[in-house]
Amino acid sequence: MLKLSSVAVAIVCLLHTGLAHAEGYKLYEQSVSSMGNAYAGRGAQITDASLVYSNPAALSQLTTAQWSGGLNVIDADTRYSDVAATSANGAPVVGRNNGKNSLLEVIPFAFYADSLNDKVSYGVGFYVPFGLSSDYDNDWSGRYFADETTIQVLALQGSVAYQLAPNWSIGLGLNLNRAEGKLSKYKDHNGLCETGSKINAIYQSDVYNATYCDSHYEVSGDDLAAGYSVGLHGTPLNNLKVALVYHSELKFNLQGNSDITNTPITGANVAGSANFIVVAPQLPAIDKSTGKLAAQPMLTEASQLALTTPANLMLSVDHQLNPDWSWQASINWTGWSTFKHIEIISDDAKPSISLSTSLAQNLAKPGYIGYIPEYWHDTWSAALGLTWQNRPDLQLKTGFAYDENPIARSHKTARVPTADRLWWTMGANWTLNPHWTVDVAYGYMWMNALSINEFEYNANDQRIYRSNLTATFKNHAQVLGMQLNYRY
Repeated sequence: MLKLSSVAVAIVCLLHTGLAHAEGYKLYEQSVSSMGNAYAGRGAQITDASLVYSNPAALSQLTTAQWSGGLNVIDADTRYSDVAATSANGAPVVGRNNGKNSLLEVIPFAFYADSLNDKVSYGVGFYVPFGLSSDYDNDWSGRYFADETTIQVLALQGSVAYQLAPNWSIGLGLNLNRAEGKLSKYKDHNGLCETGSKINAIYQSDVYNATYCDSHYEVSGDDLAAGYSVGLHGTPLNNLKVALVYHSELKFNLQGNSDITNTPITGANVAGSANFIVVAPQLPAIDKSTGKLAAQPMLTEASQLALTTPANLMLSVDHQLNPDWSWQASINWTGWSTFKHIEIISDDAKPSISLSTSLAQNLAKPGYIGYIPEYWHDTWSAALGLTWQNRPDLQLKTGFAYDENPIARSHKTARVPTADRLWWTMGANWTLNPHWTVDVAYGYMWMNALSINEFEYNANDQRIYRSNLTATFKNHAQVLGMQLNYRY
């Protein structure tokens, strides 16, 4: 029953968890220089202009005007197997019971940083803070729970840093975020497709309409939201740098259209019409022009979704052991508990879809078009990195990271088949000349296999219908990044 308009972040539930180095659907890919250490020490290390996002306060430590820009290429696979599903009336759903979702995406970023005077520094940047993409085969058995999901959030940020003392600075960043995306799934009309031509016996005539098997929900749209970042950077010891950075929640109020194709026209809706034969109020009418069960080719309804993306707090350290070696560490808290459910609600003066979906036997709340319980929980992640200055013009890096899964076993879904993740990365920074440096990094993600047992719920969190989906998932991902830096 998911049908939001600007699903730009119904995103949350549309997740392809094989996506990059991420908690939930939050992305870390805004700095290749930090990726080499698995983002350990991020915001504490004085690297390049990507600090505009990583830690606005650290901009005060850059010694010259500079810009940084780069790309991350994400290659992710989600393999599913042992898929079994039932329709709303409990009939087995025929379809593919194993397969693979593959993702190949490019994530760009660009930053510029400079100083106004000895105390004040500033920067601007473009980056992608959230994103996901997945597309199941149209004939897979779980198509009534998930089909295609795409989401991209693009951000523009301006940051400023103020140096409180030679070793301490504070910073503030303001950002504007644009989200756009699409969410779709096939619609199960109480097993009409699974019933197939057997329905002819009920009507005592050849009335089966195969278009019910192609009934499809799709929502797409966009929205804007503003947020902020605050940071602290300090050097309490000559060889130790520390950073504390907070990224705020983003509050979206997504508005757009909900669309569904090939919905049944029941007898109650066309009683008295000369164009239809009514058998019973709750059963599909017969279209006299075709002799088949009547279907509405397209229904569209304006709808809205309120969604808050999580806040994040990060503590990082960068410790220089000697001129050649240093180690880095970070710990992150992410406030996923703000994400409790997805509610797609009608915003249309002349409703169509919600006339059915909001009924007591369906979602059971006025105006509701779609509802998915999520109830994610806050998470912690940690990273540890090591950096070696191999020679004056070459720095080598590596790191390990652990990301906690924010989704309880009872709420794992085909859109979000995720478990705890372990990352290993390696990277390098080359100094090409006094002005140009280049960073490259590679990362690989491991995730244990997981199983889902998914149902449908009304807006009161009560299980409805006999719909069910069980499946086993196995995810892995790898990321390759390259970043160019220019210092004036």
